[in-house]
Order: sequence, then C-alpha cells, then structure tokens
Amino acid sequence: MDARQLKVKAAETALEYVEDGMRLGIGTGSTAREFIALLGEKVAAGLNVIGVPTSEATARHCLELGIKLNSLDETPELDLTIDGADEIDPSLNLIKGGGGALLREKIVASASKSMIVIADETKVVEKLGAFPLPIEVMPFGLGATRLAIERAASRLNLTGTLDLRHSGDGPYTTDGGHYILDASFGRIHDAEALSEALHAIAGVVEHGLFIDIATLAIVASDGGVRTLKATE
Repeated sequence: MDARQLKVKAAETALEYVEDGMRLGIGTGSTAREFIALLGEKVAAGLNVIGVPTSEATARHCLELGIKLNSLDETPELDLTIDGADEIDPSLNLIKGGGGALLREKIVASASKSMIVIADETKVVEKLGAFPLPIEVMPFGLGATRLAIERAASRLNLTGTLDLRHSGDGPYTTDGGHYILDASFGRIHDAEALSEALHAIAGVVEHGLFIDIATLAIVASDGGVRTLKATE
C-alpha cells in the first residue's frame, strides 16, 4: 500500500472509537484529512457529533462535509481527539506541528478525555528527534528568542539548526499569527527537560513535544493495523 492508503487504514480504525453524540477534537494534517473524509461519510449517514477543529483548514474541510462544529469556548470539554503525528515514541510521546497547527492541536488535545493518534509505520521511532521539532514563537523579538532556544538546547547537549519556516516569499504564519522555528536537534534524550526549558523562554508560545497526552496510537503498515499503548 502507498502512504495515503496506510493513512486511510489508520483513519478507518480510529473511526471505530467515535460514538454518536461525542464531542470530538479534529486534527490537522494529511492523515487527519483522511479521517475527516471518512467522518463526513458517517455524518451524512446519520452519525451525530460535535467537532472542534484544530485549524482553520480543518474547519473549512469539516464544514464542506457537513460536520457540525463548535469552538472550544462553546464546547470546552471534549470526549476524544483524533489527530496525526510526525513522530511517536514507545511512551506515546509525540512530535507534532509539521502542519503548523501545534498550538491549537495541543490545546484541543489537552481539553479531551483521551487522544488517539493515527499514523503509518514510518512515524514510530525509538527516540524522538529525527523529525525537526516545531517551536511556535512570537514574531516580536525573534532574534532574542532564537538565541534563548539555542542556549537552552546547549545546556541539554542538543545542537543543530533553528530554521524559520517559510511560505512563499515570507515567514510561515500560524492561525494565531505566530512564526515557527523548526529545530533540527537530532535524538532528544530527555523530552521532558527540553519541554520545560522551552516553556521557560518568554518568546516561545508553544512547542511540538506532546508528552503524556496521547492515549492510543493506531499505526498502519503493509502487514496490517496495530494499536499501541504507552510503555512505562
């Protein structure tokens, strides 16, 4: 199967966890799009859910398919969030944000009783960090924030480039009006320490390390679909 077919298989399995009447966080990215397409078919057949989207792009896709949406202010407690990931480790810690929606994705997932991650086998890793870590930052003081991130990483023996993400002729801008620095640190041996260090930097809005948030991961490969639970 090609990459898209694997994403569809994972999304199909995740859809089995969606129950009538659920308040559902709906993720962003290529795998989430496959889930949204399948969810739209179920809604057209009579499934009743209220969705809370994690990006403007996801909101547009859901509305096109007739999926009812609320804001997180209107529905501040969710039953389940289903979203993709850029990397998944054995403890179900994640790197997310390749699609640029990490801040809203983390807010929505944190407001949910549980989070299911859907992915293909290539996203499963022993240690996070091969995928560059997205760090959402304020445009104001970008140079100072970049320097603070570099110093914090150095204290944790992490080195690598911090690349400002671009779109077209200018910096990529998130739905919240922020920029993203993609940090190529390599293997992150202490994700919790890095998370704490980044959160302590004034110009950092959020980062793409999702620690102790995911409940299950549904992973598709040519050999089938497996469900992963966190290891201690």
